[in-house]
Amino acid sequence: MRFRNAIHITMDNFSSVFKLLLYSVLTGAVFMSLGYLILRLGLDGIISGSPTKTVAELIKGFFNAIVTGNSAWIQDTFQNSFAEAFGELKELIRNSTGAIVGTGVGVAAIYLLSRFMNGLGRFAVAGTMNDRMSTFSRTRFSGSYFKNLAKGALYEIIYVPLIFLYDLIAVLVCWFAFFWLPAAFSISGWVSILCSLSLTVTAFACLEALKMTLVSAWIPAIVAGEKKVARAFRESICAKKHFGRRFASFLVAAYLIMVVNILFALCTFGSALLVTLPLSFVFLLSLQFVQYYEDNSKKYFISSRTIAGGEEKPDDLKE
Repeated sequence: MRFRNAIHITMDNFSSVFKLLLYSVLTGAVFMSLGYLILRLGLDGIISGSPTKTVAELIKGFFNAIVTGNSAWIQDTFQNSFAEAFGELKELIRNSTGAIVGTGVGVAAIYLLSRFMNGLGRFAVAGTMNDRMSTFSRTRFSGSYFKNLAKGALYEIIYVPLIFLYDLIAVLVCWFAFFWLPAAFSISGWVSILCSLSLTVTAFACLEALKMTLVSAWIPAIVAGEKKVARAFRESICAKKHFGRRFASFLVAAYLIMVVNILFALCTFGSALLVTLPLSFVFLLSLQFVQYYEDNSKKYFISSRTIAGGEEKPDDLKE
């Protein structure tokens, strides 16, 4: 029931997909330009250095020699010249350690700032969605953006670093599942590759479901419950009511989102991701709000003639 209601609400708020897409494209263009500028300024000494150009020319000549069958050039010229040029490149990189570290820090800062700004866009969509569910009214994206800007900014200041650390842990777990678990059970060959992929996807889906379960009530508690950001976070993390049901819903959602995005990307050579990616965020927001409204016995609109939620049924109280 909750999953079906979330799908209905997603379709009812489908226009938010294109608003979120336009917002993401604009912010993405700005931050990609800033990232390119930082990389260009920080690594220009390495990129434009003669050792880098020499290595690039030797690699190009290597592939040309393979195509033309010039094996003598590879044996007589390429090996010695490449070893010498690569040694000079390593020395250049060693002397530019400070610039490389500074560039890395700058790119990381731009990445976190881009996640912060994109999060503000999703928070604005959450505001319009809550207005639609609570009063069945249409709120402009820009109006919701500036109305919830202060709360959204504070939420993102806390959310972005926490989720960044969580995602790093998730990457390490997936890396362990892909490279170490099959080897631990002495699995080899194609079976090893299939097991690695299966374990990695399973670990990723479960970790994403767990993350969404823990923070699922955070945004709804701020927007719909009008609670302070810190209190909403604490209540979302500590919420035990229907934990298994929420986890199962988000686990199914994680698999569904992966299948839809991969399938549409393959069938349209990636172009459908312009729609399916923001649609995935809108659907996750819908599911979060449905879970929050249902867990707190609050009524909400699915359509102009359909209202869900309210008092729990006896079957729900037994769970």
